[in-house]
Amino acid sequence: MAEHRKATAEHLGADVTTEAGEVSGGGGASVLDVVAGRGPALAVLAHPDDESFGLGAVLAALTTAGTDVRVVCLTYGEASTLGSVADLATVRRDELTAAAERLGVSAIVLNNFPDGHLGEIAPAAVDEVVQNDLGDAATLVVFEPSGVTGHPDHQAATAAAHRVADRHQLAVLEWGVIPSVAAQLNTEYGTAFVALEGDGTVDIAVDRAVQRAAIKCHESQARDNPVLTRRLELQGTVERIRLRPPTRSAHTMT
Repeated sequence: MAEHRKATAEHLGADVTTEAGEVSGGGGASVLDVVAGRGPALAVLAHPDDESFGLGAVLAALTTAGTDVRVVCLTYGEASTLGSVADLATVRRDELTAAAERLGVSAIVLNNFPDGHLGEIAPAAVDEVVQNDLGDAATLVVFEPSGVTGHPDHQAATAAAHRVADRHQLAVLEWGVIPSVAAQLNTEYGTAFVALEGDGTVDIAVDRAVQRAAIKCHESQARDNPVLTRRLELQGTVERIRLRPPTRSAHTMT
């Protein structure tokens, strides 16, 4: 996740529950029920660890509910400034494999687009990779459109997922953070977090045990990552999501 690339710390010193209006059931729980009921889900992400550092609690909730979840990762994360070793790409591949097993993910596909430059790749090329890995997915799971941390790779991955979902009339489940969390992080650490807000956002109560186990698998990126540690601490047991239903677009109209 891009937060570790800044080598800064994620701090969320806000009362999450006062801002999250639908915590612990209600709209949030029903959204995950809808996703689980639709069938298999495909998470479309930029880097190894995004599935754990970011989407970990959401993916764990889906797999626990019986959803077949697969992950397509668009880069090997080889440009990270954390855990620099001679063959970081291989290290991060192995970490992703272990983390996916912890999360209950049924399959992962790693692509070798250049880490840190995903936004410079022709959109059609990125879309083709996502489309080739769709399989029987009924829902794509992504970071919110601004990439949560503002990282261009995150933005490019989400944009590709939305384009492919639009063409194939698939739902998209977006994950993000609430405004107070984003604001606190940015104030304390100069990060560029963008909040997920607006129509359709709901807050869900999550159990982070599985997510934390998956995070530990990414030792090269989690070992010295105060941003991640603080974000999870201040988020507590709350995650924010938004389900965008399938839309009929010019791509699909005849």
